[in-house]
Amino acid sequence: MKIGLCGTMSVGKTTLVNRLKELGQFEDYEFATERSEYLMNLGIPLNTDSTLNGQTIFLAERVAELMKENVITDRTILDVIAFTNLAKSIDLKDKEYFEDYARVFVGQYDYIFYISPEGTVMEDNGIRETDLEYRDLIDKAIIKAMNTYGHRCENVHMLKGTTDERIEQMLGTIQF
Repeated sequence: MKIGLCGTMSVGKTTLVNRLKELGQFEDYEFATERSEYLMNLGIPLNTDSTLNGQTIFLAERVAELMKENVITDRTILDVIAFTNLAKSIDLKDKEYFEDYARVFVGQYDYIFYISPEGTVMEDNGIRETDLEYRDLIDKAIIKAMNTYGHRCENVHMLKGTTDERIEQMLGTIQF
């Protein structure tokens, strides 16, 4: 089963994935979490400075995750589409071509869980963007991508609340 978590920065996606690792239901799963520091050290621009080349690498990572039999990831193709569409250095036409290609992979997820930023505080991990306005723009872009391409995945759901509440919502939704 391929399970993706999507949402803007600092909403607890990685925290949730790390907690799911502890559950017996997911003992046969691989877990993919944020690699921003590694990518940044390779010279790949992140966030508002992202480039078409950088977003292509992010897309390739998400597609590689989808090639695994059982995976839970803290990023989805929808996140990549959202960040690409808000990247300042990417030409509008290139954004359209990129999105048209990337959307094809959305249907490979068995479940996509959107995590609402409601009630979460922006944390500074030294890597991610901490601009609250940009965080909100990314959230809106993810929702737009979800509304546009979510139908490609049969199971798209919203998670809210604490990490424990989110886990309970996920387990109540996933059909093992």
